[in-house]
Amino acid sequence: MTFNDYIKTPTGKILIPILILPVWYLMCHFLQPAVDWFVFSALGMTKGEHLAEALWFFFFEFPKVLMLLTLIIFFVGIVRTYFTPERTRKALGGKKTFTGNIMAALLGVVTPFCSCSAIPLFLGFVEAGVPLGVTFSFLIAAPMINEVAIVLLYGMFGWKVALIYVSTGLFIAIVAGWVIGILKLEKWVEPWVYATKVGKNALGEEKIHFSDRISSGYQAVKEIVAKVWLYVALGIVVGAGAHGYVPEDFMVALMGKDAWYSVPLSILIGIPLYSNAAG
Repeated sequence: MTFNDYIKTPTGKILIPILILPVWYLMCHFLQPAVDWFVFSALGMTKGEHLAEALWFFFFEFPKVLMLLTLIIFFVGIVRTYFTPERTRKALGGKKTFTGNIMAALLGVVTPFCSCSAIPLFLGFVEAGVPLGVTFSFLIAAPMINEVAIVLLYGMFGWKVALIYVSTGLFIAIVAGWVIGILKLEKWVEPWVYATKVGKNALGEEKIHFSDRISSGYQAVKEIVAKVWLYVALGIVVGAGAHGYVPEDFMVALMGKDAWYSVPLSILIGIPLYSNAAG
């Protein structure tokens, strides 16, 4: 059996990530010394120069973000295989207000459902007796909190900014769903919605081997990283230019508290992030 054949077997699929993890750790550990050597020794640049600082920022941040992105997406891809629509529907069924809102928002972060699946999910949740407010907490959190955005924010701005992003998204989803639940808006739902029967086949439920879950992690990495790496690179190029050439107090003056347009400008900058968190 060749190596290519072996890694396609169930045992090979499980063994490969176990062997890769130590390599990933060593690459992260020695990344900064390697970049220091490349920029300041191999290229002969002087620390503190604008171009040197910009190049150092790019060669350090780009591989770091890609490595974090690969690791997180791989594990999220595995975790998501456990959260089928049918299991999510069962988990949320019968939950009380607010407790259900919290659980629904948390499930919305890790589940793999996109906007095009919102209608069958909504019908399935309502049919299962999930309160309307709890349903909306799930539907709000699912697109609002994106694992790619979490990794990018953590890699470029640190854990505090990433935590604020996740906490704010969860807070909005929980409170919005809770308010919808208090308003008792069920009467505005069309009667045919309650009469609709969404079966297991519509929501997707099947048992899969753990090696297939590993394959889902590989596939998630392949699809997402292939789509976003260029946008990550372009974003870090901009960041590198700012790091090397833009004075530290420039952005403070541009987006500071004394600038009346800081909030509208931040909103306009944030609009494209919804369509592509990495771009």
